Amino acid sequence: MTYSKVNKPLERVDAYEKVTGKAKYGADLQFAGMLYGKVLRARCPSAKIKKINVEKARSLPGVWAVMTAEDVPCNEIGVIIQDQQILAKERVYYIGDGIAMVAAESPETAARALEAIEVEYEEIPGVFCPIKSKNESPIHSDRRDNEIIHHKLRKGDVNKGFADSDVILNREYETQFVEHGYLEPEAVVAVPHENGSLVTIYGSVQNIFATRDAVARCLRAGLSEIRIVQNHIGGSFGGKDEVVSSMACRAALLALKTNRPVKMVNTREESIVESYKRHPYKMKYKVGATKDGRLLAMEIEVIADGGAYACQTPFVPWRSVVQATGPYEIPHVKTDTYGYYTNNVYTGAMRGYGSPQVIFANESLMDELAQELGLSPLEIRMKNILRNGSVTASGQKLDRHEVSLAEVIEKAAKAIDFEEKYKRYSKPQSGDTRRGIGMAISYRGCSLGAEAVDAAGAVLSIQKDGSVYLYSGLAENGQGLKTAFCQIAAEELGVDMKHVTFLEANTLISPDSGSTVASRSTLVGGNAVLNAAKRAKDALSRFIADQFGLSSNDLVFEDDCIFTSDGKRLLSFTEAANKAFWAGVQLSHVGWYVAPSIHWDEEEGKGNPYFTYVYACQMAEVEVDMGTGEVTVLNMAAAHDVGRAINPEMLKGQIYGGVMMGLGYGIMEEVEIDEGHILNLNFDNYLMPTSKDMPTIIPIIVENPDPDGPYGAKSIGEPTLELGAAAIANAIAQATGKRIRSLPLNLERVLLGYPLKKGRDKK
Repeated sequence: MTYSKVNKPLERVDAYEKVTGKAKYGADLQFAGMLYGKVLRARCPSAKIKKINVEKARSLPGVWAVMTAEDVPCNEIGVIIQDQQILAKERVYYIGDGIAMVAAESPETAARALEAIEVEYEEIPGVFCPIKSKNESPIHSDRRDNEIIHHKLRKGDVNKGFADSDVILNREYETQFVEHGYLEPEAVVAVPHENGSLVTIYGSVQNIFATRDAVARCLRAGLSEIRIVQNHIGGSFGGKDEVVSSMACRAALLALKTNRPVKMVNTREESIVESYKRHPYKMKYKVGATKDGRLLAMEIEVIADGGAYACQTPFVPWRSVVQATGPYEIPHVKTDTYGYYTNNVYTGAMRGYGSPQVIFANESLMDELAQELGLSPLEIRMKNILRNGSVTASGQKLDRHEVSLAEVIEKAAKAIDFEEKYKRYSKPQSGDTRRGIGMAISYRGCSLGAEAVDAAGAVLSIQKDGSVYLYSGLAENGQGLKTAFCQIAAEELGVDMKHVTFLEANTLISPDSGSTVASRSTLVGGNAVLNAAKRAKDALSRFIADQFGLSSNDLVFEDDCIFTSDGKRLLSFTEAANKAFWAGVQLSHVGWYVAPSIHWDEEEGKGNPYFTYVYACQMAEVEVDMGTGEVTVLNMAAAHDVGRAINPEMLKGQIYGGVMMGLGYGIMEEVEIDEGHILNLNFDNYLMPTSKDMPTIIPIIVENPDPDGPYGAKSIGEPTLELGAAAIANAIAQATGKRIRSLPLNLERVLLGYPLKKGRDKK
């Protein structure tokens, strides 16, 4: 089918504001009488707070408020488990805990006030290893132990599977803490008593409803008393959720205390100290196969470091438990994933959400098994991949959509010439540099899955001049949501994109659609937009059809006009909207979409966890300097089945960005932590890839329209990041002949086979 607006590379609707510098981010906001808030953070990661003296800070000129936990109506927040302190009350759980906060007339005065606050600590031995944590006394006194969550998955009988296997491998893999690294640090402004609200929060908020819920809980206020408005956001990748909710609570408390607007903007150091990271995983894999490469059994144990607070740890290992075996049909599976509290920085949502870690492990394992059996990486995967009608590790039969693993593998392999290069690089190489090529494949459940309510809403209103405005309960975080939603609305109404305006996300107007996470926006939110557009179009169709004595089914909306099915032009869209308005026709409609029914049996560890999946293959070609350990990624082919590309050029942008994040995850990025202290607090020593590190990236868009997606669209945001580290690791293994099972694959690991540990200054 041919579309006029969808499946087209149309200009981003927010492009002009951003490229001209007119877009306002949280730190750009100014209000009359605004104060500046800052937070005093802990000096140690595990301690009792014996005494806090704030009198000197309060007496400083220009200081309007100094607050501690004693001033907080409800001090614990959290999306899943309410254990995250707004300000530490009696106990410090990690180095980023806030102890006190101030509001002053300038940032400099606020900083001086923090220096004047005196805190007496009694240090407590901390727990910094999640494996040791399960046998230690509870960090949180209200819990029986340090286990945050345990998820399991069961299929068949692994004992039988291993007994029938010709070869069995046992391997252990490990991943690291990773910083989100968004360009814009966290920023909010709280304005008291504005437009009938108790407090309004503006700023870089990823999930406006989650932040509203946290602020309402903190203030013990009704949800309708709190208004959250999202401004332009300078990157998030999952990182501006709980940490921004905590910041919003603090700003709201200070604003209500002083009765003045309060702005809070983190420095980069403050952001890295306080904000949650990607979960580091310790993973044990046992796999059994026949001598010809058929997988028979897999047993997996995953331990995640949850850090000081639960945050998203109850859910992240759940996605891991579903996808830990990779996209392979295996008759016997036993998987257990755990999350444990430690006194490290807490961990939460980051692009990929529990998938990059297990993909690194299972795709490394597949290459290791292939080598053991004398097979190529392509051969062993093609023998075992999921296909139409396959049954996944959780027992779900894949029969509602196209399972396109074979297609994405074939297209990626062709684009990068995988087979020829694999044969060439498998031969002995001489010289200081050696090359290798590697691959990784994945399947990813779309949207939230069975662990959460999965519904979204949108409001679409046709104006009397034919223009259209659109509200969504899901928020633009830089991924192109505004543009995709406007394209969907314009396609359904048959109007030009310039007539559709996407309005800012606002909790008092937009329908509560949950969080902008899980690559669900285009799929779930897009369906809500499509539903709203259909409702508005139906109302307009019935009115126009009645005016001309036709059936509404005979009308065609396109090119800003309304035609009969045989091509006769009746009137322009603007004329139709104007006539309908003066006739009292309702042209404002709420669209609502609830994802198809799915289920998960937590006790049995099986079920249909997602209603559809996306499939991907990435291949990496690398060059390794054998004298220094330096890895240069030369080429990356990334083939992704997206269902339908709403905007192919934006989609390519997601692939480019995701591949680069995967590259960083694979070979350079690591938040270095020594007994709870973060050692690299800025981008001068937290290494991320730049344009200089960018390989040639070949984006391959594969389209198999999904029956449940808007115009067949599914997901793209997170899958692009998940495979890169695994593909690069496999390529490095071929180039060097050494298998490294810990990320990142930095100079030390590639050259020496182990990381060089850095200690912190103990002074």
